[in-house]
Amino acid sequence: MSTNAADPLVALGGLPGVPDAVDSVRKAVDRVYGHRVMRRRSNEITSEAALRGARGSAALSGADWALEEVRRRTDFGSEPEARTVGAALRLTAEAGQLLSIWRQSPLRVLARLHLVAAADAGDAVGRPRLAGESVDEPLIELALPDADEVAGRLEGLSRLIIAGGSAPALVTAAIVHGELLALRPFTSHNGLVARTAERIVLIGSGLDPKAVCPSEVGHAELGRAAYAAALDGYVSGTPQGMAAWITHCGKAVELGVRESTAVCEALQRGAA
Repeated sequence: MSTNAADPLVALGGLPGVPDAVDSVRKAVDRVYGHRVMRRRSNEITSEAALRGARGSAALSGADWALEEVRRRTDFGSEPEARTVGAALRLTAEAGQLLSIWRQSPLRVLARLHLVAAADAGDAVGRPRLAGESVDEPLIELALPDADEVAGRLEGLSRLIIAGGSAPALVTAAIVHGELLALRPFTSHNGLVARTAERIVLIGSGLDPKAVCPSEVGHAELGRAAYAAALDGYVSGTPQGMAAWITHCGKAVELGVRESTAVCEALQRGAA
């Protein structure tokens, strides 16, 4: 994440293709919020979006379960994939409780998210990894920054979030998501935490205040290969690479919107 501008996130919003992505996302979100079902049954759409978002995030972390299996299952502690799905569900539920803290103390929120995801009392839970500690994140095959770099870049990310600014919500969400994936600051569950942080930004920014546009659904639909390729662009730090990552995140939000629009249509027909 590098730029010489006074407000780095605003500068990133001006990259080629990014303004179009921001505008497209805004229009898509407005359309689903204008759906007649949203005016009467928004709580149901929010609940369904949370479930589908958790399923999508778990799929990107290697637990690609059918939606109905996620809906039906009650035991999430029996084997690795079940624990991944359980962690994704817990994080989605927790996200809404942390919105007021995020803008004042994002690092505290990230620590809480890792604690919720890991769901154990190990020494490495709820804090950034230390020098020499390994990371269990097999689906992200990037070079791993050392602990000192992680600490410095997390502080920088925290300052940007606390300072606020006028950058579009999509840009801020994409940068938070990409930076956490690039750093993998925790010993485990970094992908799940990164996608939940993206969700928090989209909700807290006012773009998606009712949490009905699950970007995790879109990321899963676009596939792991496209996700990894877009992340490579982010890590490259080039304008083209950064723009590709932000627009990829924009497509994910739009696919999340499409998913919730389909839920609205099903409810309108009385089929869900």
